[in-house]
Amino acid sequence: KLAMVELAGGMLYDQPNATFTGPGINPWNTEAWTGGSSSGSGAAVAAGLVPFAIGTETNGSITGPSAMCGLTGLRPGFGLVSRRGAMALSWTLDKIGPICHGAEDCGLVLEAIAAAHAGDDTSEARPFRYQPAPGRGKWRLCVLRGEKGTSQPAVAENFRIALEALEAVAEFEERELPPHPYHEVALTVMCGEAGAAFAHLAENGWAERLTAPESRAVPYALQTIPASAYVNALRLRRLLQRELTDWLAPFDAVVAPTLMRVAPPLDATLSEYFGPHRRLLITSLGNLLGWPCVIVPNGFGERGLPTSLQFVGRPGSENVLLALARAYQERTDWHERHPEIG
Repeated sequence: KLAMVELAGGMLYDQPNATFTGPGINPWNTEAWTGGSSSGSGAAVAAGLVPFAIGTETNGSITGPSAMCGLTGLRPGFGLVSRRGAMALSWTLDKIGPICHGAEDCGLVLEAIAAAHAGDDTSEARPFRYQPAPGRGKWRLCVLRGEKGTSQPAVAENFRIALEALEAVAEFEERELPPHPYHEVALTVMCGEAGAAFAHLAENGWAERLTAPESRAVPYALQTIPASAYVNALRLRRLLQRELTDWLAPFDAVVAPTLMRVAPPLDATLSEYFGPHRRLLITSLGNLLGWPCVIVPNGFGERGLPTSLQFVGRPGSENVLLALARAYQERTDWHERHPEIG
């Protein structure tokens, strides 16, 4: 069994210790966190306890552990993997995918778990077969600029070096995302649906059992979200889907750092450590629109902790993203590094 953040992070926790099993301990630095909510998945794969693990993501829960633990993670497009049997947090945002060491492992695991299920009416009858990309011309990659927040120096430098490694297989163009409230729309959808999924916590008083003190009022607060706010967020999502599909059309994928900072200390307050930019805009956007993403390690930064980059693409582009990740990993060995375990 692998631990995770309480209720998959649906109660808006602000500390690594928001779980009755204690915080996920990062094998690269045992005073640092593994990320969440799939904390145990990241720790177990990084430590070599299992060859791969399954993570779930609503707005960063595969992305974060993969980045903080120096792993390769794959967030599939929405609906590719059935969520039958998994706890619901947000019915229109939740996704399930693999956390592995390399891109090829992610492709093999995704092929094994991708399937529709009659018990999950959001899952797609779209079979996935992992197909390493054949020889082709250079990929067209969008490099994001204008992301708010300041990255740690090693994060910025490792990203620059990673782009140099990709120059043999890719061409780059810098662009800014159209200015829209991606974080706010994604959070409104998530909280509106979590309020319905976890209404019983408020109704029967179970909210007081939550580990993180800052989470205990959240089940009650979720019940106060106006239906009009939720409906307007869904309407905005449809508009963003059309606009951003056109924006991405000239490119095979977006490439960006996964996080602005390496994993936080176990005793850190996440809001203080990351500031207001805990997630990049492309992370909230990708989750809101159901776009797939592959996360790969690209070096080390402060306190000996991994840094990471992500490839994000349009729906159905999992094989393209895996091919990009594999091309990068053929030119680097960060995915083959392992922490020393006492």
